[in-house]
Amino acid sequence: MNQDVPYKTYLTEAELPGAWYNLRADMKTKPAPLLNPGTGKPMTAEELNHVFCEELVKQELDNDTPFIPIPQEVRDFYKMFRPSPLVRAYFLEQALGTPAHIYYKFEGNNTSGSHKLNSAVAQAYYAKAQGLKGVTTETGAGQWGTALSMACAFFKLDCKVFMVKCSYEQKPFRREVMRTYGADVTPSPSMETQVGRKINAEHPGTTGSLGCAISEAVEAAVTREGYRYVLGSVLSQVLLHQSIIGLETHAALKKLGVKPDVIIGCAGGGSNLGGLIAPFMGEKLRGEADYRIVAVEPASCPSFTRGRYAYDFCDTGRVCPLAKMYTLGHDFIPSASHAGGLRYHGMSSVLSELYDEGFIEAKAVEQTSVFQAAEQFARTEGILPAPESSHAIRVAIDEALRCKAEGKAENIVFGLTGTGYFDLTAYQSFNDGKMSDYIPTDEELAANFAKMPTL
Repeated sequence: MNQDVPYKTYLTEAELPGAWYNLRADMKTKPAPLLNPGTGKPMTAEELNHVFCEELVKQELDNDTPFIPIPQEVRDFYKMFRPSPLVRAYFLEQALGTPAHIYYKFEGNNTSGSHKLNSAVAQAYYAKAQGLKGVTTETGAGQWGTALSMACAFFKLDCKVFMVKCSYEQKPFRREVMRTYGADVTPSPSMETQVGRKINAEHPGTTGSLGCAISEAVEAAVTREGYRYVLGSVLSQVLLHQSIIGLETHAALKKLGVKPDVIIGCAGGGSNLGGLIAPFMGEKLRGEADYRIVAVEPASCPSFTRGRYAYDFCDTGRVCPLAKMYTLGHDFIPSASHAGGLRYHGMSSVLSELYDEGFIEAKAVEQTSVFQAAEQFARTEGILPAPESSHAIRVAIDEALRCKAEGKAENIVFGLTGTGYFDLTAYQSFNDGKMSDYIPTDEELAANFAKMPTL
């Protein structure tokens, strides 16, 4: 095997970025503002401060500052698991027989098993700095809840997690990691909140959704003194924190003298994809370089490829602001057979605007093909990948095979958001031949679109 670059490329601790990159600063058309559902007017800082930490509200509303310094306490925490490696997938390339060069940024080298810790530690730090007692949140597959529980334990904050019911039942071990770090974990929708009771009454036996869990977490935050709500994806502040992934990737590739042709990320709410592509998209927007950027989503929850670009509620209970995004409708609940995470009904407003302008491509893939790719990756590269990032692996393999057919030695980069060791129920379903592919019908989507607000 001709190993022309190292298997793994690390930045030094001294090269760890000192500031997050705010992609919105380079967007000519800024993402549409969050709207107050009662007035239809843009949410003010004062209104958002009732739900979110004050410093995070400033970051959420800042469309103009290109770089925001990372607090020293957060940088010190990052040093426990960052910089993370950029890996050349030589064995996968060899198995595919492709002339393409495949690289992946591996975010699974921390106890939470995912990239989510990058934003969890930042949000927990700002909550502690504000003097809060604790935070509330939702989690789908459990990666965000795990990361936040770790960060809250470090900063000695209470952590209340509403976990999507089907994931709560399918992934008990991730739930137990959260509890080990001191979090209070409740399956959602629950009977603990007013909105949870309402959703259970309207949808008896529901397996839940991120939209449901968000509603409960927000209600729990605003009804408790000294608590605020924090979110693991979708919001601009989260994409800001996750930009550290892209900044490190960009620096590592520069060290190698490699320019990517295709950059691929899984897309649920947008945290991983938005973080990975941030500096590359900045160059694209400024006219300094060009890249193909591909968002990969599940065919069972196809926000980009089959959703509508419109204002919609961020949650099922309709207690959150309205966001302009590609959405399947706030009432959309993915099939319980969908095991691969990426379950949110909408997409980040930042990414939605970029997709609408044609800066991003999107592909929807079926989960059996995703797990086939995950299996091939595990057998060649030695890492059991998270189902979420296996969506990116699926398309990276497809792109590498395209390069093989076309005789092109393109550089392909994708984000490996984390490991799949808490997702073995899904792997068992795949290995036993019991996994199915659910794709919502046009009629099902139309029913949800009809419930969206009209502005």
